[in-house]
Order: sequence, then C-alpha cells, then structure tokens
Amino acid sequence: MPDLTIQQYPVQPALGRHLVLDPRSLAYRRPYTGDPIHPTEWAPKVPVLDQQNLLAQGIRTSTLAEGVDDVDALGSCTANAAAAAVSVLHTADQLAAAGLDVTDPAAAETWAIGLYSDATHRDEWLDDTWPSTDCGSSGLGVAKALRERGLIDQYGHATTAEELCMLLQTGPVLAGLPWYDAWFEPVGRSALLDDIPDWQSSPLAGGHEVCITALEHVMFLPDGGLDYPRTILRAQNSWSDAWADSGSFRLSLDLYQQIRQDVDLVQPRLDSSR
Repeated sequence: MPDLTIQQYPVQPALGRHLVLDPRSLAYRRPYTGDPIHPTEWAPKVPVLDQQNLLAQGIRTSTLAEGVDDVDALGSCTANAAAAAVSVLHTADQLAAAGLDVTDPAAAETWAIGLYSDATHRDEWLDDTWPSTDCGSSGLGVAKALRERGLIDQYGHATTAEELCMLLQTGPVLAGLPWYDAWFEPVGRSALLDDIPDWQSSPLAGGHEVCITALEHVMFLPDGGLDYPRTILRAQNSWSDAWADSGSFRLSLDLYQQIRQDVDLVQPRLDSSR
C-alpha cells in the first residue's frame, strides 16, 4: 500500500508495535493554534494489564482460537494500550456490554487479545495475522479495530509536542514508541525515562505501544512556548502493576522530541453528541 509509511520492528513477547503513518489520516489532524494547555489526568477503568505471564493469569490462548498453542506472552501492546484508552471513554456498564470486564484483569487481558487479533486483520500490510502468528500490530490498526467494533467514532493524530498536549486536554492518547533496552527498568520513584543514563546508546529492542494518561507537569518558557525538559507525560504500560510506578512510567517532552521521528500518536474519540 504505497500511501502508507511503514516501519516494522522485531516482535517479542513484551513488544509488538510497528510504526504506521497514514497520510490520509494525518491530513485530518488538528494543528495546534495556541489553545491553553493545562495539566490533565485521565483514569482508565481497566486495571493495568499484563501481556506477559498469561498462564499465571489463567489465560490459555489454546481456548481462544482453534489450532493455537498456549503461550505465556503476546506482542499485544497495541490492544492493551487501546483497552486502557477506550475504558476512559465509556462507563463500566457500557464496557461490560462490549465484553470488557474492568473488574477482572485476566478477563480484560483476554478481551485485549481479541482486539489484538482484530487489529492485525486491519493492518492489511501484514503478511500474517494473530492467532496464526504473533505478528504485532500498529496504533492505526487498533484504532480501526475499535471503530469497527463501534467503541469509537473517530481517531485523531498528533505529530508535534504541542498537538500531543492539546489532545491530552480531551482524552488519553495512544503512543507508539521505539523502545530501548535501557528502558525496561526505569529508575527511581518517578520512573522517568529521561533519568536513565545513556539510554540513547543502548540497543533498540523494538516497537512498543502505551497509553499516555496524564500531562502531569506543564512548564512554559518566557516567550510562552512549552518548556520541553520540564513538561512531563505519564504513560500506562501493560507489563503488570508491579512494573515501574504501579505499571506506569514518565517521559518529558524533550525526550519525545528526541525520538519523534519514530513515534506515532493516535487518540481514539467519541462523537460529543453521544
């Protein structure tokens, strides 16, 4: 599909995101026009999920699809991030009606695995799909899957730090990131990726998808522009609530700027008339 920009990464149990940028979608992004930016926080109703340790959670993939072996982990990060984001948009009852039980982490992870399968089928450029192959997916693919299920009406993109902060004023954002080896173990209580020494020189482990749930700190320069190093995002991961800061980590807009060319940002949205 020549109208797509695609960068595929190796898929491993903790990482399964590929970078996909669609010019047709990007053409409809909302450019930042100077709207006020404030700290904001969104609380997913779904618990922190764990795409690893599936067997310990009682999740047997052999029961989810015919001819599939049991595995202990899947590269389903795109769907886990999407489950967190969409759980902000609906009530618990609405989510339950869609099959997403936010009271049971294992049930929610099972739902996310089904969404992962849907996303791989929406990523038409993939050679394989899950359950036949743990092939990974994209933020675009999982947004399409949410829309196909009627859980969102549309999705919007951001390509700059200012656009990202603007989107966070209205809801959480799916962030597809290049993930470095050094980032697997954030340091300190803040779990701030910026604080990890020499992360830039560590090997690239693959691609990962997380849900940005908060713009925790917003600082401005004297000219009114955002102070990137001191403006901090918080993102919910899907490696259990025992990882980092109760399953979340932080990064500055300065770090985002450093990796921006390999990042995609997608916000699932509901029509305001609902």
